[in-house]
Amino acid sequence: MRKTLTIVALFVFIAFSATAQQDAMFTKYMFNSLVYNPAYAGSKDHLAVGLLHRTQWWGIDGAPNTQSFTIHTPLRSDRVGVGLSAVNDVIGPTNSIGANISYAYRIPMGKGKLAIGLQGGVMNWRADWSELNLQTETGDEAFDEVQPSYWLPNFGAGIYYYSKYFYVGVAAPHLVEYDLRQNVQDVGIWAKTYRHYFGTIGAAIPVGGESFIFKPSLLVKNVGLFSTFRKDVNFQDIGAPTEVDIDLSMLFYQSFWFGVSFRTAIEAFDDTSSYDSIDFWASYYMANGLRIGAAYDFTLTKLQQPGQGSFEVMLGYEFNYKTKKAVTPRYF
Repeated sequence: MRKTLTIVALFVFIAFSATAQQDAMFTKYMFNSLVYNPAYAGSKDHLAVGLLHRTQWWGIDGAPNTQSFTIHTPLRSDRVGVGLSAVNDVIGPTNSIGANISYAYRIPMGKGKLAIGLQGGVMNWRADWSELNLQTETGDEAFDEVQPSYWLPNFGAGIYYYSKYFYVGVAAPHLVEYDLRQNVQDVGIWAKTYRHYFGTIGAAIPVGGESFIFKPSLLVKNVGLFSTFRKDVNFQDIGAPTEVDIDLSMLFYQSFWFGVSFRTAIEAFDDTSSYDSIDFWASYYMANGLRIGAAYDFTLTKLQQPGQGSFEVMLGYEFNYKTKKAVTPRYF
C-alpha cells in the first residue's frame, strides 16, 4: 500500500509544515528563473517562453508533482522587462496554484545590467483530507475537518545583476505570510505559508573559445531567515534547513548542454541533516529557437527505496521580437 504514513509525513513535513520549505523545487531552476526572481524579466533581451514539469520521488503516491510556466520579454524602451509566471504544485492531498506578473527596471552598470524587480499575484491553496488513507487513527482534529480553499494575494521583490559571463541575484518572491488554519482552536502551531529567500550566482567560462562554455552555478534557498523578529513567538526560530544546489555544466557548440548538480543542506556538513540528491540533466537548443531538456535526480535519502528518484522535462522557445528570427541562446 503506497498511501501509508510515509505520505502523511510527506505533506505534513514538506507541503505546509512549519519546518519545511514550501516553494516549489526544480533541478533545472536556471531555465525558469522568473519563478524565483522577478528581476529576471527581460534579461534574455528577447521574448522567451518556458514550460517545465517535475515529478518528485516517482513511485510514491502523493509525492510532489509540479508544473511551471514562464514568459518574459524586454519592452521597446529596453530598460523595462515584463513577465508572467505560474506554478501548480500538488503534494498529497494539498494543491497550490498561483500566478504572478513581474516588472523589472534594468540599469546599465559596467559590462552588464542591474535589474530591480517587483511582482504581484495570487495563489489558491486547498486541501482534501479525504484522500488520505491512514494506517492508524491519529486523533488529530486537523484531519477531522474539511479544509477550505484560500485565495492568497501576494507580492515579491528581487535584484539581479548580469553580464555576458556572470550573474548574481537575490529575491523573495512571496513576502506576505498567511495562516492557513486559523479555525483550529487550542493548537500551538498550525499550517502557515512562509517567506522564502533565494540567492543565485553563476558564471560562463569559455574553454578554448565560444564553442565550449563551462558554467558553474549556485542556488541557495532559505526559509527561517529573520524569523526571530516575528511578533508571534510560536513562529520564531522556525524554518527549514538552508538548501544549496551546486551545478556544473558544459555547453557544446551553442547547442547541447549537459550538467551535473548536487543538492544538500548547509547543515549536512555538520551531520545535522542529510544529503538530498545528485542530479543529471541535459538540454538541446534547436536552430529554430526551440529548446528541450530533461533531468533526473538520484535520491540520497531514505526515500531512495520507496521512491524511484525524481525527473523533469522542459520545453521552451526563444526568439527576437525585433527581427522575428531565432537567436543564439544567452548563457543565463
